[in-house]
Amino acid sequence: MIDLVERHTALAVVVGSRAYGLHGPGSDHDRRGVFVAPTRAFWTLDKPPTHLDGPAEEQFSWEIERFCALALQANPTVLEVLWSPIVESVDEDGRLLLATRQAFLSRRVAQTYGSYARDQLAKVASRRERTGEVNTKQAMHMIRLLLAGAHVLRTGDVLVDVTDLRDDLLAVRRGERPWEQVTAWAGRLQDELAAAAATTALPEHPDRAAVDRVLVAVRERNLK
Repeated sequence: MIDLVERHTALAVVVGSRAYGLHGPGSDHDRRGVFVAPTRAFWTLDKPPTHLDGPAEEQFSWEIERFCALALQANPTVLEVLWSPIVESVDEDGRLLLATRQAFLSRRVAQTYGSYARDQLAKVASRRERTGEVNTKQAMHMIRLLLAGAHVLRTGDVLVDVTDLRDDLLAVRRGERPWEQVTAWAGRLQDELAAAAATTALPEHPDRAAVDRVLVAVRERNLK
């Protein structure tokens, strides 16, 4: 099955700390991608996989239909793939997907980004109460998610590269900010997220028809 990634990848990008501008000398190369299974593979009882790990370490890929379904739900991890500043490979199908990336965005972003960040905040706070320790990496990414959520609601573009805030975010990661300061920052960002949601120009729902046209075009192109 891994040959689907090796031979049929439409889009391959780097995500994680290197894409965020938060990497250090030993940071991983987190790779994410989209592959397109041959159309005829869907005509049998055994369907192609919806996702695959590998072949490289820290590499994960989605079949294009599954990828689109998750992106339509405003999944932050998936949306970052479409806006990553580090594109390692892209073919005709991948370029079509990138050209249509705005169709995936909707006001649901406020819910998904906010929920992801609140879940992380709750986990960090719970661990701190139990052990006295703070998962600073998780705290940093909670802040980053809130920043990214407000940004996409205000601008219609997904914020991936946060180099401008690198020093502040890495200070959280290194535990150099008191917990009270981190939670205060998170509180301000939650207010900004709510304000951005109230005034956003993003549509109520994503453009499923545009995404369907992409899928049909991709399936037709990969019929042979």
